[in-house]
Formats: sequence, structure tokens, C-alpha cells
Amino acid sequence: MTRRPSEPTEPTTFFGARVVPLAEKAPLVRDVFAGVASRYDLMNDLMSGGVHRLWKSEMVDWLNPRPGIVLADIAGGTGDIAFRVIDRLGDRGGTVTVVDASAPMLAVGRDRALDRGLVDGIRFVAGDAENLPLPDASQDACTNAFGLRNVTRMDVALAEVCRVLRWGGRFVCLEFGGPVAPGIDKAYDLYSRTVLPRMGAWVSGRGDAYQYLVDSIRNFPPRRAVVEAMERAGLARVRTRVLAGGIATLYSAWRI
Repeated sequence: MTRRPSEPTEPTTFFGARVVPLAEKAPLVRDVFAGVASRYDLMNDLMSGGVHRLWKSEMVDWLNPRPGIVLADIAGGTGDIAFRVIDRLGDRGGTVTVVDASAPMLAVGRDRALDRGLVDGIRFVAGDAENLPLPDASQDACTNAFGLRNVTRMDVALAEVCRVLRWGGRFVCLEFGGPVAPGIDKAYDLYSRTVLPRMGAWVSGRGDAYQYLVDSIRNFPPRRAVVEAMERAGLARVRTRVLAGGIATLYSAWRI
């Protein structure tokens, strides 16, 4: 039966390169990360040659966390950014809440915290970036490393960041996304299309998961569109730092 033009259609979104009903993306993304959680950090090292560590260190440098900071690390499951912030603060104190929709990723993060002897100052909370389990105006800062492209509705996720930030609070985000500089764009495209999914299949046994991650990078909006989305959500003074010729980008914005 042919659908009439006047009949409403179900909203859709991208899941990697696939177009899926809007309601299906979140469970599909959770399945991806559940399947790779135990080897997620190892894969980050292998896929980037360890460069992701430099990017994350630069992210925390730009954040410049102050003593006593109350920070929400969104989509921060395994604790990579949280631990860097805690290490930076030392004994000066602060509180980091790691929020992630994937229970297996959070379990890895909790285990890493215990291995470090961290009991106070960090907590791991299951929650959706589009409906953060945090009170209004409760955070001095929010961070998000490589998680923004996995949300179903970026505008809603950014509005949630704005909601939980205190007046004068800051959002720092690290994400893939171009345009990539000429000269490295073709090599990066070839590497991401051919090497990364095969490496993911070999190390994690989930080549489909890493194919999704590659495709999600390709379908993520260019940085100008991300800046505009942040501004529409109510964030201001948005600035960017281009990393590795455009392979990744740091974003900084304020709730003012």
C-alpha cells in the first residue's frame, strides 16, 4: 500500500551509515559499547597510536580544573577524562561524576577507579546524555570526549549540558570531525575505511562496532555546525581548537 503524502512518517536518524527510526538509535549505541567495553581503552591506543592521550591531556589543560570543582564527565564510561582531572587536582579536592548510558563501560570505569585506590571524589552514574540525572545548575563544568556524535539528538544533549551548568560554568568537548586538512584527508579516509574496522574486529571481535564508530565520524556535522548547535542550546563564547589537521576538534563554551 502506498503511503499518502499527508500521512506522518516516523522520525529517523543516522546510526553510523544506516538510517534508523529515532527511537532505535540509543539501544543500538548501547549494544555497540557493551560489546567493546572490556577492550575499549586498548582499542583507542591501537587505533590512534596513542595520540588520543595527547588530545585528552590538551582537553584537560584547556579545562584547567580548579580546586573544589564539581564536574560532570558525560559519556565518560571508562573514566579516562575523570582520572586525568583527578590526577591534575591532586590533593586539592574536587568531585567528578561520570555519566554514561552503557553499564559495561561504567563497570570498567569503576574497576579502574578501584585499581587506583580511588573511593572518594568520583562516582559512576548510569544516565542518558539527553536526560542527565543531575540537578539544574549543579555543575561547575561538563566534559564530553568522543561521545557527542553518539547521541540521538545533539541539540537536546547540548541543552542538557546548559541546564546542569551553573551560571559561569564551562563545557569542554573533544570530538572527531572535519573538514580534515588537504594532504592528510585522503590518507585518513583510507585508514578509517579499511584499517580501523579490521583492527576492531581482530582485537575486540566486534568489527561491526568499529564500522559504526567510523561511520558515525563520517556523518558527524562539520565543526561550524557544532558551534552553531552549541550557541542555539544557550552556550556562549564558543571556541575551537583544531587537532591533527582537523581529525579531531576541541570545543569550549560557557553558560553565561
